[in-house]
Amino acid sequence: MKFDQAYDLLIKHEGGYSNHPDDKGGATMWGVTEAVARQNGYTGAMKDLTQPFAKIIYRKLYWDAVSADQLPEEVRYSVFDAAVNSGTGRAIKWLQQAVNEKQDGVIGSMTLRAVRQAIPVVTAARINAIRLTFMTTLPNWPAFGKGWARRIASNLTGSLV
Repeated sequence: MKFDQAYDLLIKHEGGYSNHPDDKGGATMWGVTEAVARQNGYTGAMKDLTQPFAKIIYRKLYWDAVSADQLPEEVRYSVFDAAVNSGTGRAIKWLQQAVNEKQDGVIGSMTLRAVRQAIPVVTAARINAIRLTFMTTLPNWPAFGKGWARRIASNLTGSLV
């Protein structure tokens, strides 16, 4: 999967404008929080954030940050989606845990070697299982858990096809 395909899938989960009281991120558009938008030069109203601007942010802060292009095709989206949802450091640690590698949150040569030696669909399934287990412990699980579980289920379905 290439970035453009991953972004198209991601946006289906992230949707448009939201400002849910239980979401620590506050106002978001296309899943991009106001703080992240501002840090990346956006100055307008959050409701007016365009998808092309959001796509640039997703590429730089999440896809490139987890070295998605260097990962096996079957693993890329699971790591990318986890990075968007829970941060790049945590997503990389989940990847490392899935392949029994030291969890330092950095994608280096040892992590890449371990990922390439593993069975990709198994790695993707493990990442999603680790992620779901973590998310059930979050205090805002009652508000967002059903959506998160569906999101992870769709990752598993896509990963195992």
